[in-house]
Parts: sequence; C-alpha cells; structure tokens
Amino acid sequence: MGKELFTAKQFIDAIPGSGGIVTTISKRVGCTWHTAKKYINEYVTVKAAYDDECEAILDLAESTVLKNIKDGDSADAKWYLSRKGKSRGYVERQENEQIGDITIRIIDEAIDD
Repeated sequence: MGKELFTAKQFIDAIPGSGGIVTTISKRVGCTWHTAKKYINEYVTVKAAYDDECEAILDLAESTVLKNIKDGDSADAKWYLSRKGKSRGYVERQENEQIGDITIRIIDEAIDD
C-alpha cells in the first residue's frame, strides 16, 4: 500500500463546524468525498471526532425544536409528541376502512415472438 497523502489530524481538524457533512470535510482537507469517508471509517480518532460533530448537530436540532415548542409552535409540538410521547399514547395512526372484498387476479402468460 502506498504512502497516505493525508493525516488523521487533518481530518480531525476539518470536522468541527462541518455539521457532519462529508463534502465540507473533504473540501477543507482538499481531497475527494471518498477519501474523507475512508478516513472517517478507518481511523478510530477521526470517527470519534465525526461522531461528536454529528451528535452536536443533533443536540442543536433538538434544542431548536424545544425552543419552538416553548414559543408556541404547535406543529413542532405535535411532531415532538409523535416521536417522544409514544408511551403516553401520542402516536400517528393510519386507519384503513374496508369497503368490500377485493379480488386480485394475476395472469402470468409467456409471450411468444
């Protein structure tokens, strides 16, 4: 295997503020998307930095939803309850009403040329 062109530290330094977007990381390092993804997958330290960034963005998104709920956003409140309030009965359900019997007939015929 040839000498690596990049170091794990370059990727670790490029990750903060990327939002976990591999394209952003690759552009900061000056490599292809596939190279950045390879380093994320193969180096434990790079993977840990990447996972931390992704978790931070998830925390930010959750904070935004909670702020919106506190500000009275009923759409975010409903969404949040459908995800986090299942144990209290807040679930989205689809109800299907059967009107009558449905018959499906499948015909499998070979077509000769």
